[in-house]
Amino acid sequence: MLFKAHSAAVYGIDAHLIDVEVDYSGVVSEQDHFHTVGLPDAAVRESRDRVRAAIKNSGYLIPPTHITINLAPADLKKEGSGFDLPIAVGILGAYGALHTNDLSRFLLVGELGLDGSVRAVPGMLPVAILAREKGIANLILPAANAAEAAVVEGVNVYPASSLLDVLELLNTMVVGAIQREPYRVSTESLLGELQHFPVDFKDVRGQQTAKRALEVAAAGSHNILMIGPPGSGKTMLAKRLPSILAPLSFDEALETTKIHSVAGVLDAAAGLVTHRPFRSPHHTISDAGLIGGGVVPRPGEVSLAHNGLLFLDELPEFPRNVLEVLRQPLEDHMVTIARASMSLSFPARFMLAAAMNP
Repeated sequence: MLFKAHSAAVYGIDAHLIDVEVDYSGVVSEQDHFHTVGLPDAAVRESRDRVRAAIKNSGYLIPPTHITINLAPADLKKEGSGFDLPIAVGILGAYGALHTNDLSRFLLVGELGLDGSVRAVPGMLPVAILAREKGIANLILPAANAAEAAVVEGVNVYPASSLLDVLELLNTMVVGAIQREPYRVSTESLLGELQHFPVDFKDVRGQQTAKRALEVAAAGSHNILMIGPPGSGKTMLAKRLPSILAPLSFDEALETTKIHSVAGVLDAAAGLVTHRPFRSPHHTISDAGLIGGGVVPRPGEVSLAHNGLLFLDELPEFPRNVLEVLRQPLEDHMVTIARASMSLSFPARFMLAAAMNP
């Protein structure tokens, strides 16, 4: 039997719709034949063991048989563990454990534990935006990612803690209507809260000249270089600079959250980046770490500092090639990383602050 489910893969800061097609032969064999096609990476290929154990420990005993998983479109490389949940649901649907044969209104993403628990995966905000663009009304994802995805209006977010929880959600539908309230968050309250910072510019005593220079730089989003002897307060002032920058608008917060979500550095409890980011990489960072890179390109520090502040302490200690790659992002506010498999662009509009000794 053939069963289909929708999932998503994230490339750059955008998600692409992936169709998970499951062919279940139903013929019992001596050995288990579980094949995944569609350019899967190692994490996706290993999902067969996680999915098998999760289904068994959820109370479903599927005999050894021929199962083929196709991740379409087949010419896009698939990576990560987020396909575990749609693969498991597809197998159970083909096996007959679901009361519905149509999951076209659902998009499923999540990693499975061996006990059937659903674990968080990065990049849920772009996935929620994709679901809205494609007209897919319902998004089933890990409970830890619910706050992040729920900031996107027009999509019903249903957090799941286990595979059994997902099956219960799908099997209790009445005439196609889900008998559970979707997860909601108030974006206005998230952005409307008072801006609390662990370190604040108002705590600085003295340093009038330096403070005036930082205020002018913050007002016009100008880059700034602080030169002074060790212990004069350069780093202390730079860490407090984000507290006097203008608050994020909702569109800026959404774009910044997308980048942090894809990079896997988003605070799951917050759901939305409400403060301008402050990134301070060590001077031993590589050019790929600063700009971004990888076989499937990931955002670097300049993109993680998008709509915020990038602080380079001990500026002369950074290698020359690392500083040279900052030229183009500072001018174009965009980073394009080309690889043999794909070319991706990341936004990089940031304010640059640097400090050095005389």
